Amino acid sequence: MNRDKNLPLTETVYYVLLALYEPGHGYAIMKRVEELSGGQVRLAAGTMYGALENLLKKGLITALESGDPRRKVYAVTQMGRDVLKADCERMRALVGLTERVLEGGFADEAHENVLSF
Repeated sequence: MNRDKNLPLTETVYYVLLALYEPGHGYAIMKRVEELSGGQVRLAAGTMYGALENLLKKGLITALESGDPRRKVYAVTQMGRDVLKADCERMRALVGLTERVLEGGFADEAHENVLSF
């Protein structure tokens, strides 16, 4: 299995990458994450800036030129988009498996696979 070293994403990183589909500065990112999560996730400044630094080092986001040297603006890179999409697909598969197990269908599939040997 070829695993991406960036996966799985933490909830913080997932929301930050999602928020940065629209370039933004620190405070705007915190507000966007809160908005995207329906108020369920509120990032502290230290948590967010630590995540941004880590994402910059990994090449998942980039810092853009802004008209104000005191304010950095960030945006997700293509690599960041690809990682976000891969994690979304990973979670979709996980949810599908969970639904099958909860509905009892996975046990039936596993039983059929055993009988086919």
